[in-house]
Formats: sequence, C-alpha cells, structure tokens
Amino acid sequence: MKGASPIRVLGIDTSLRSTGVGVVERSGSRMVPLGYGTLKAGRTAPHSECLLKISRGVTEYIERYSPQSVSIEGIFYCRNVRTAVTLGQARGAAITACAAAGIPVFEYPPRRVKLAVCGSGAAQKEQVGRMIMKMLSVEDLLPDDESDALALAICHLNSLTVVQELATKPL
Repeated sequence: MKGASPIRVLGIDTSLRSTGVGVVERSGSRMVPLGYGTLKAGRTAPHSECLLKISRGVTEYIERYSPQSVSIEGIFYCRNVRTAVTLGQARGAAITACAAAGIPVFEYPPRRVKLAVCGSGAAQKEQVGRMIMKMLSVEDLLPDDESDALALAICHLNSLTVVQELATKPL
C-alpha cells in the first residue's frame, strides 16, 4: 500500500462522566496520535448535560480532525441494569454525533481491542496504557479513558484491509 493516503480514525471510550477520545492517523505502517483527551462532566451534572457534553465534544473532534471512521467499544456484560442503560445513553450521544457528521461507526468488544494492542484479550488496563505509549511514542502514561480511546482507534486501523472494509458493516 505504498503511496496510500493516510487514514484517520477517532476512537471513543464512552462513559457518562468521563468519555475518552483519541484520533490516530496511519500512513503506511506508521501510526501517529493527532489528538486525545477526556470529555469530563461534573459529578453532580444532570444526565442530559453529560450527554450534551459528549455529543458536542465528539462533534468538535470530528470537525478538528476529519476522521474517516470511528471506533467505539461494544457493550459488554453489566450486572447493574442502571449502569447498562447509562452507558447505552452515553454511547447513543456519541454515535448520534458521528451519524450527524456522516461518519461510519465500527464497534469492537473490549477483548478484541486488548488483543489488537497487547496481543492478549485478557490484558490489564495498565498493560494497554503502556503499549499505547510504545506504539504511539507517547512519553507519559495517559489516563485510562484516553489510552482506551487510542486503543480503539488502533484496533480499527489494524483490522482494516480492502476485503474487511468491504465486508464490515458500520453500526
């Protein structure tokens, strides 16, 4: 794929009060982080405010970095129904912002993301963070939300091939 255009992916690790976002660009085999951060909402902020912050924050990242696609963590098993519903709302706010911008969203289970970054689906958060530092030449250990978002972007970039891109259906 020599001479291929760079590919940008926005990774989103959703949470109601602390959503991680990260944009990674791949050109050939080289991956570079373009931007990353955490969309934070106050502990006492109403859910509606938190969801609006997620939607606006994702929209800002899309406008600033123009990703071709978005990678988001799939829903995993939750014992607490209330937690599952809240996470679903946060994911909905992020996915809606992407859909409004016309950007396809791809979903990956947590184990697949860990496998793509660390080589083991059972990797711990700290292992993921350290691998992100190495893979993207980031000097400091990032907060979990940010390293998880970058890991999601890397997972999608690593899974891209012409055949897979044609066969993979976005959310």
